[in-house]
Amino acid sequence: MSGSFVAIRSETGCVAGSRRRAWLHAAICIDSRLVGATLPPGKFSQKNQEQGRERRETRHRVLSGAGLSSALAPFRIRNYRFQWPSDLLTSWAFEVETLVLGWYIMVETGSVLLLTVLASLQYVGTLIAPVVGMIGDRLGHRDLLAAMRFAYTVLSGTIMTLALSGHLAPFNVMVIVTLMGLIRPSDLGVRGALLADIMPPERLVGAISLARTTQDSARIAGALTGASLFAALGIGYVYVAIACFYFTAAILMLCMTRPVQSHGAGHAADVAHGASLLRDLKEGIVYAWSGPGMRAALCVAFLANLTAFPLTNGLLPYVARDIFHTDQTGLGYLSASFAVGSLIGSITLSMAGGVRIARLLIGATLAWYAMLLVFVELRTMPVAMACLVLAGTAQSMSMISAAVMLMRNASAHLRGRVMGVRMMVIYGLPLGLLAAGSLIDMIGYTATGTLLAAAGFIAMLGIALRWRADLWPVHAPANAR
Repeated sequence: MSGSFVAIRSETGCVAGSRRRAWLHAAICIDSRLVGATLPPGKFSQKNQEQGRERRETRHRVLSGAGLSSALAPFRIRNYRFQWPSDLLTSWAFEVETLVLGWYIMVETGSVLLLTVLASLQYVGTLIAPVVGMIGDRLGHRDLLAAMRFAYTVLSGTIMTLALSGHLAPFNVMVIVTLMGLIRPSDLGVRGALLADIMPPERLVGAISLARTTQDSARIAGALTGASLFAALGIGYVYVAIACFYFTAAILMLCMTRPVQSHGAGHAADVAHGASLLRDLKEGIVYAWSGPGMRAALCVAFLANLTAFPLTNGLLPYVARDIFHTDQTGLGYLSASFAVGSLIGSITLSMAGGVRIARLLIGATLAWYAMLLVFVELRTMPVAMACLVLAGTAQSMSMISAAVMLMRNASAHLRGRVMGVRMMVIYGLPLGLLAAGSLIDMIGYTATGTLLAAAGFIAMLGIALRWRADLWPVHAPANAR
């Protein structure tokens, strides 16, 4: 044995360059029995342990690097490097604006009903979201988003001017919020359709999860700074920053190159013959309701907006002031807790691989409602914040799963309309907010919260049972990895 080992070493001394390295590598990689015969038993055992430890450490480094690389893979797409910061600034402006206006109405009027009305007005455009999506399919999602964000700049600049001049009043706020509410609900759907246009299908889950971090981090930043800045600087100066955010987001959107529009043959023929807008709209709505996976995702989205989001969205200023007896800083902590959990869920999904999306949709939504049932019973801020972190994590995984199911199944030339229908179901939120505001006056906060969360939990079980053959089996299309 040792003779063969020496022969190899002597032969490698006669070759040069790459052949010498190749022979040396071959000598090192000889079967372990050969090596064992040339080494004393103690040294062989020690060397084996060292090599095993090195292999484990190398494998750990490779896997960790692969997870990080997978999470950041969408940023290799140039357009994504512009869309992500544009969406981030828009989401930050949305969150700061929502908190500032909610606190302004609560302080100026003291009415929880007007607070829920304000929150509901932000979603009046959900009913026309399919129309906005259809316009995006025709004109291009990038151009539509840029125009929308320039419109936000103008409207926020109006509030800024009124506030700095001392002419701002609750009625002015309601009117401007109504105008913004006509287009703002479609922003999320159009950005999702644009994301599907620029992103390869195999990176869609990671890209949507990373895109969700723009909203989650915005909720954290808005929660921790929005109400506090309002108290320190006043609403006028806060709106200076909000208008700048919107304007910068619009400019970043224009820096993107226009994605190639993909159209089906039937769609092209319709355009050639001048198909009516109404026909195109009907086509998108019917298509969005065509498959069991898409129907289930839309039903879950409507249910969540009707029964879950009111408790952690529009009603949070009331919960902070009247339930936990805290100020705008406490409101920021509560809102940030939910956002931190949502960010955790988004980052986790962006790094995870091989997730069964439909199963995750069911489990995460049920866990979300379970956390809300606990939250409405709590009266201690630290415990409530911890509960909101868990609820936010489940919420993020639920809503990302629904979006992925819709985007995977939607044809390229109908994505805007499909996401428009997805945004239309957000209309459940103003309905839930108005119902919750009235019920709180009649039966109290705890009973109202329990009723909404319990109803949502039971309805989610019904959705899972109704489409169990399409959502639960491992080999179902909705669970494709």
